[in-house]
Amino acid sequence: MPNQSIQMSVTIVPVILCGGSGTRLWPVSRKSYPKQFWPLISARTMLQETAARASGPGFAPPIVVANEDHRFIVAEQLRGGHALAAQILLEPEGRNSAPAIAAAAALAASTDPDALLWIMPADAAIADSAALASALAIAAEAARTGLIVTFGMQATTPETGYGYIEQGEPLAAVPGAYQIARFIEKPDYAKAASLIADGKHCWNSGMFVASARTLIDSFAELSPAVLQAARNALAASSTDLDFIRLGAAEFRAAPSISFDYAIAEKTTRAAVVPATLGWSDVGSWSAIWEIAAKDAHGNAAVGDALIEDSCNCYVRSEGAVTAVLGLENVIVITTPDAVLVADRRRAQDVKTVVDRLRVAQREEADAHTRVYRPWGFYESLIEGERFQVKRIVVHPGARLSLQKHFHRAEHWVVVAGSALVTRDAETHLVRENESLYLPLGCVHRLENPGKIPLTLIEVQSGAYLGEDDIVRLEDNYGRH
Repeated sequence: MPNQSIQMSVTIVPVILCGGSGTRLWPVSRKSYPKQFWPLISARTMLQETAARASGPGFAPPIVVANEDHRFIVAEQLRGGHALAAQILLEPEGRNSAPAIAAAAALAASTDPDALLWIMPADAAIADSAALASALAIAAEAARTGLIVTFGMQATTPETGYGYIEQGEPLAAVPGAYQIARFIEKPDYAKAASLIADGKHCWNSGMFVASARTLIDSFAELSPAVLQAARNALAASSTDLDFIRLGAAEFRAAPSISFDYAIAEKTTRAAVVPATLGWSDVGSWSAIWEIAAKDAHGNAAVGDALIEDSCNCYVRSEGAVTAVLGLENVIVITTPDAVLVADRRRAQDVKTVVDRLRVAQREEADAHTRVYRPWGFYESLIEGERFQVKRIVVHPGARLSLQKHFHRAEHWVVVAGSALVTRDAETHLVRENESLYLPLGCVHRLENPGKIPLTLIEVQSGAYLGEDDIVRLEDNYGRH
């Protein structure tokens, strides 16, 4: 999908909201590793696509608002390029979009109250970069007059998963921009069909352009509790490695409310720039099918997938070979620990499946078998009574914490690269096809001294194998 960076004549500060969970894209998107971190539409992840879109001449380094649990994933995916200098604001917990935007606006205003902010979710797709550049230029011009400008996407189908905007009178001072007559929440199918038929309504993209000053003034007028909590959280923030940790108690005091409800639907400063950008919020598997490359029968296959005598299907495998035969309008998603099969027209209802799994306290609702850490990742391969087998991958130059376990012993077998292992007072260099035993209670550390990823197989044995049986004595990443 084309996604070239945009060049602007004025400097804009991108604000990337990266806190969503994307449950409608289960089982790929889960709380532990949501959709913005997956390469769903290209070789780059959704976050990387978004950061690349808002980089280059005319753009300042972005402000990225992310959940504390995802901080190392965000930093890793932004590594390199213009986004290397990103300011990463960490939320102690999600409080919806209004507190996140208020905190970003307060941060930007601390250095330049008149900075223009382009606020956007980290998980949308935009195909037409040239059209986006034109729309953004109009939005920036309108925002400089003190308006909060959103982008209205051309409504092509009666989508029930989107909010809608009714376009009002044109702004005389800014050609291409319009007043907003009203916002309409996600309608049912019949209402959505009537909205797109009259030609006056467009989809609400969730992107906004406004100055930091305008946003702060609007919060002060319409949602002062959100602004006060954001300011307090920023004042109580601390710097941790490359992150800005918002004050936890102060941020949790913010009302949990969306920016649309708190500001956009109430303000008299709202404007819209209608645009046709090839936009999608990538909010469901059906939406991904819409923008995916398809064969002559309307099928899209990703990964180790085979489709035979079927039409209008989306089949994706993140593991085992997945075959579909003689079906129409279905979604089939395979991951190492879960499979989803759904009518494509019911794609918006996947969240109900996740809700049921959570009620049943199933780990598959929120966690993947692969778990990412700042040093790399691990994934569980086999688990049985009193034993577990994992694959561990460590980035070049990275190392795990100095730690010990009270309930398990471990055996490490290196299968690629080399490992520098601290075991009590000893240090061992363990090469490919070599192994080392770590008895219960020993103090140990694993690091990768090489220039290629270190891969090893870990066999754990003991009475308790939970991840909370880790006592960290020293850690490069500030974990306890």
